[in-house]
Amino acid sequence: MSEIKELQAVRKVCDQLKETLACDFVGLAIQNQAGPDVRWHYASGNLNDKYKRITVRFGKGVAGKIISSGTPMMITDFPQGIVGKVTDYPIMLAEKLVSTYAVPLFFNAVPKGVLLVGKRVKYIFSAQEQEKVFKSSLDLEQMLKEHIL
Repeated sequence: MSEIKELQAVRKVCDQLKETLACDFVGLAIQNQAGPDVRWHYASGNLNDKYKRITVRFGKGVAGKIISSGTPMMITDFPQGIVGKVTDYPIMLAEKLVSTYAVPLFFNAVPKGVLLVGKRVKYIFSAQEQEKVFKSSLDLEQMLKEHIL
């Protein structure tokens, strides 16, 4: 799955989403094929390459919580109001994100990935912005199906 970041179509969807929403960061995380851990495979607007080394446990951090629950999640003022420790959110720390909205990516009706958009300021994503993220997640699911199976 290391070739995900080289897929031009994936990069295009993420870069367009970043531009359309005027957000600072867009990231794509996928659960490992072997084991429950989740890794960030692609980022647009990243401050550094730390995201490449981040692996979270199923149920931990933004990506792990979304994959375990299968539901979207919004954080509007990190680290205020989070569940758990600040260190449980390594993508937020590495990218200095304050606000994020993330949705699950489903493969064979099972949540296996996460599309996350983020800003480095306090922000609440509108219903229209959330819908754009959701539509982009559906596009990514279609593109990635052959790489996940």
